[in-house]
Amino acid sequence: MQCHVQPREIAPPRNKQVEGEIRSFLRALDSYPARVAKEPRISFQQHLCSLVAPAGDDRRGNRLRRR
Repeated sequence: MQCHVQPREIAPPRNKQVEGEIRSFLRALDSYPARVAKEPRISFQQHLCSLVAPAGDDRRGNRLRRR
């Protein structure tokens, strides 16, 4: 059984930054299964950071690989 969380189910964010973070997280949740199908070893955290990090900025990915 799959449950899809809709943004309207979340309490209204207090500011635009929080709203953006919530949208990024929900987008990552929605797209993670397809990404895992292509890259079985990718963690959710790596996937999320790849969506959140600015294009060309791989600092977050490098930090994750060092752990």
